[in-house]
Amino acid sequence: MPAEELLSIRRLREFQPLDRLTDDQLILLASRGEHRRHGPGQRVAERGGQDGLDYFLLAGEVELEAADGRTNSIVAGSDKARMPIARLQPRMYSVIAARPCEFLIIEQDVLNQLLRAAPVPEEGVAEVADHGGDEAHDLLMEFYAELRSNKLALPSVPDVAWKVRRATDREDSTADDIARVISVDPSISAKLVRACNSPLYRGFNDVRTVRDAVVRLGTKTTRQLVTVFSMREIFKTQRPELQTAMELLWVRSREVAALSWVLADAVTNLDPEEALLAGLLHDIGAVPVIVQAEHHVNVFADKTLLERVIDELKPDTGAALLERWEFPESFVTVARHAQDWSYQPSQEEPQLVDVVILAKLHALIRDRNNRQLPRFESVPAYSRLGELELSASRSLQILNRAQERVDEVQRLLSIH
Repeated sequence: MPAEELLSIRRLREFQPLDRLTDDQLILLASRGEHRRHGPGQRVAERGGQDGLDYFLLAGEVELEAADGRTNSIVAGSDKARMPIARLQPRMYSVIAARPCEFLIIEQDVLNQLLRAAPVPEEGVAEVADHGGDEAHDLLMEFYAELRSNKLALPSVPDVAWKVRRATDREDSTADDIARVISVDPSISAKLVRACNSPLYRGFNDVRTVRDAVVRLGTKTTRQLVTVFSMREIFKTQRPELQTAMELLWVRSREVAALSWVLADAVTNLDPEEALLAGLLHDIGAVPVIVQAEHHVNVFADKTLLERVIDELKPDTGAALLERWEFPESFVTVARHAQDWSYQPSQEEPQLVDVVILAKLHALIRDRNNRQLPRFESVPAYSRLGELELSASRSLQILNRAQERVDEVQRLLSIH
C-alpha cells in the first residue's frame, strides 16, 4: 500500500465515527467521497438544508451561523472538528468558510452502510460478546445509522422550558411575562417558588408567587432552574424493566449536578446554576439509548451489557441531543467529554466541562465506584479550576465543608 495512502488512512481515522471503520473500509470511503475546497467567505452549506451529506473539515476554519445570528468557529484539527460539521439535518446552522477550507464530503447512506458492517469495538460491548454481543452490535449500528441520518426519535425540550427560554430571550420581556409562561405549569411553578425559599436563594422574606420568585432569582437563574426542574420528565421509559436504569441515571445525574453547583461556586467564576444544569445533562445521551433498548430484549435483560452499550453511545448521542435543543456549545462539550478524564479544552480559563469532569470523578469516588478511575493529579481539570492549586485533598475538603449545600441542591432536584 503506498505511503500516501497509509497517511490518508491515519488522517481519516482522526474523525468520528470514521475511527470505527477498518482500513479497507476507509479506502473505500475515501474513493467514494468528494474533496471540495472553499475560499474565505464562501457558503459551504445552508441552514435548513437536507442534502444527506456529511462534511469533514480537513483544513482551514469555518464559521457556523445560527438562526438567531449567533456564530461559532471551528478550526480543522480541533476537538470540535472531529465530528462532521453541522451534521444534524435539516441543518441548524449555515456553514461559511472563514479561511481557505478543504472538506471530505461523504453521503450519509454510504457511511451508514459501512458502519453497519464495521467490527464490534474492541472495548466496551465487545467484552461481553459471549452473552448478547450480536444484539449489542445490532443496537450500536442501528443507533449510529439512525442518529447520523436524523431518523432517530430524540426527545424534545419540555414545553415549559422551551417557552421560558423564548420569553427570556426577548429583550422586552418583563417579570410578569415570564411568570405567566411558567404559571401554565403548576408543578414547575411550585418547584420554582420552593427553590426561591430554600437556603440557597432565600431572602429576608419568603416569596409566595411565581412573579416574586422571578424578580428575586433574576431572568437567567429563573431560566436555568425551570430547565432543571422540567428535565425530570425526560428520564422515563415505557418498560418497567428499563425504568430502573432510568431512575439510577437520574439519581447519578442529580448528584453530579449538585457537586457541579458547589464546585463552580467555590473555585470558579462560572455561574453555579449553569454548572448545575450542565451536571444534570452530562449523561443525557443515555436516555434515548435506554428507550431504544426497549426493542432489543437481550440488551436490556443483561444489566452489564446495557451499561456498556450506554457508555459506548451516550457521548455522541448526548452531544447531538443538546445541539438539537439549541444548547450552547459549552453544554455540548460537557455531554461529549464528561467522562474523558484526560480532556483539556483549548481555552485557558476554566470551562463547564472542567467542573463536570471533576464532579463526576468525585461522585464515582463517593459511590465507592473506584474501578479504573485515574489518579487525581493526572486529570487536567484539577489544575485548571481557579487559582487555588486544587488537589485531591483540597477539593474533598471543599465538598465536605459544603455538604449541607450539596444536600440542599439534591433536595431541590428531588422535589416532586
